[in-house]
Amino acid sequence: MNHLVEIALGIGLAAATGFRVFIPLLLVGLAARFEVLTLTDGFAWLGSTPALVILGTACLLELAGYYLPWVDNLLHAIAPPAAIVAGVLVSAAVLSDFAPELRWTLAVIAGGGAAGLIQGSTVAARQASSLATLGIGNFGLATAEALLSFFVTVLAILLPLFLLLLLGAFLLWRVHRRLRVAA
Repeated sequence: MNHLVEIALGIGLAAATGFRVFIPLLLVGLAARFEVLTLTDGFAWLGSTPALVILGTACLLELAGYYLPWVDNLLHAIAPPAAIVAGVLVSAAVLSDFAPELRWTLAVIAGGGAAGLIQGSTVAARQASSLATLGIGNFGLATAEALLSFFVTVLAILLPLFLLLLLGAFLLWRVHRRLRVAA
């Protein structure tokens, strides 16, 4: 069961990098720093103070850049490979119960694939928006992508807790139902 949770977490985090590269990395680093998330050996640096400062700065620059027309175009040119690399790294960072060769294989295929798929859809959406609105709609699209990246990351990190709460609620419902039938 732990393997499935880690795979789901890795894919969810990688998908979030397809919307924005640095938001998921920053949130994973913060989650590791506050011991909400345990990272694979070799990735503990994501929770270090220097990494969090760098990731926070990169996150702010990335977010601001998508609202500047020329910078927006430049970011979209480099975002696809950057998102795939970030997706692979964030996946590998959370697949701690796997042997290294399997971890990296899963990270490249599932993590890189999820990040690339989402990034490809954002590129297509941005092109459609640019054609339909002459670029005016890109502001709203940039905001939606940033929010999606944030919420998908938070959801992926909290997924195990959510599943545990769901299981607990189901067990309480079953016990309540049995007690009601017995009475």
